[in-house]
Amino acid sequence: MTQNGFCDSRPLLDLHKKTEERRAPLRAWANTRGPKERRSLAESEESRGAHCKTTPESRWARRMPVSAEDGIIMGYAEQNGSKDGREEEALLQCLHGLPGTYSWDIFSDMLRTQSHYTFPSTELPSPFTDSTRAIMVDWLIQVHVMFNFSEETLYLTVHLLNRAMRQIKVSINNLQLLGIVCLFLAGKKEECLLPEISELCYLMDNNYSKRQLLRMERRVLCELDFELSHCPPLHFLLLTASIAHCSDKMVWMARYLLELSLLENQCVVFQPVQLARAALCLARVVLQEAHSPESETAWCIATSLHICSEPTLQRIMHILAVTASTAHARETRASFVKFSTAKTLHISSHPGLQSAPHLLGPGGAQARPQAREGALKGMRAGETGQYMRTHT
Repeated sequence: MTQNGFCDSRPLLDLHKKTEERRAPLRAWANTRGPKERRSLAESEESRGAHCKTTPESRWARRMPVSAEDGIIMGYAEQNGSKDGREEEALLQCLHGLPGTYSWDIFSDMLRTQSHYTFPSTELPSPFTDSTRAIMVDWLIQVHVMFNFSEETLYLTVHLLNRAMRQIKVSINNLQLLGIVCLFLAGKKEECLLPEISELCYLMDNNYSKRQLLRMERRVLCELDFELSHCPPLHFLLLTASIAHCSDKMVWMARYLLELSLLENQCVVFQPVQLARAALCLARVVLQEAHSPESETAWCIATSLHICSEPTLQRIMHILAVTASTAHARETRASFVKFSTAKTLHISSHPGLQSAPHLLGPGGAQARPQAREGALKGMRAGETGQYMRTHT
C-alpha cells in the first residue's frame, strides 16, 4: 500500500475476528439485522398510543428473489394496442405475468440516459494509473462488504470515483480519502443507515480527520454539481436474466463477472447495458448449461431488447474472461473472496473460469444452436407474440 501512496489501513476482511479489541459499530451491526430484529429495537420503547399505528417500512417488508432484487421493478404493463416504433413494448407485453405499471417507461429512460454514465476514454490524469485505481476500488469493495451495503451503493461509489478522479485535482496521498468520501455519498443516496464519520476515519487508520473528510465531501459535491444519479449495469443484468429465465447459478456468475469489471479501467468507456449483456453472455459460455428450445427463445427475446455490436460484445467478454481467470492470484481479490461463499454458490471458484479466455476462440461465443436460429427467424417473421402466448 505504501508503494501506491495509500495510508496503512486496517485489514477489513478480518475485522469480524477482533471483537475483543473493538465492538462492532452500532449502525454497521444494524445493517446486518433482519426486519424483525430491527423492528424489535424500535418496539422496545413505550407504546405511542392506539391512534399512532406504525406500519412496516416497504423496503424491509419483504425481500424479492435473486432475479428481481436490488429494488428493480421487473414487470411490464399490458397496454391496449401497439404503437408504431414500439416493437420492444409489444414484445414485452407477451412475457409471463411480470406486473408493473411504469416499468417500460423506466426501462426506456435507462436506455436513453445510459450514455451519460460512460467516459470518452480510459485515460487517467497523472499521477494515477490503472493499477492504483484497481487497488482503490478493491479496498472500497472490502469496506462495502463490511458495512453490508446494497449493490447499487457499490456501483454508484465506483462511478463517483471515476468522475472525481477525472474532474478533481487530488494527490495520490489523498486518493483513499476521495474513495471513502465517494462511498459515503453513495451511501447517503442508497442506504437507510450510515456509518459514523469517526468509523470511516478509523478505517483509514485515523490518518484523516473528520474535518478533512467533510471538506473533501463538499469539494466533491461542488465539482460534480451535486449530480449523483447513476444507472448501474446490474439493473440491466437482472432485467435481462429475468426475461431469459436464467438459473440462479448463471445470475450469480454474471454478477461476479460484472463486479470484476469495476476493477478494470478500460471498461469505463462501455455503456452499462453493454457490460451487463457481455457478463451474462460470458456466464452462459462458462457454465455450458443445457438449454431447451423454449429457453433459447427466451434468451433471444431478452437479448433483443438492446442492441450491442458483436465486436464490442466480444471485446468486453475477452476483458472479463482474462480478469476472471486470474482473479484468484491477483492482489485485488476482494470480489473473488466475496463470491466464494455458500450464499453465492461458490461461483468465483468455478473451474470453468480458469479456461474462460480459451472458450472465446474463433466462433466459440458466436455459435448459435439451431433452436436459437429458429427463434430468431420467428422473431423476424413477427411470430414472437404468438409463441409467448402459447408457451406461457
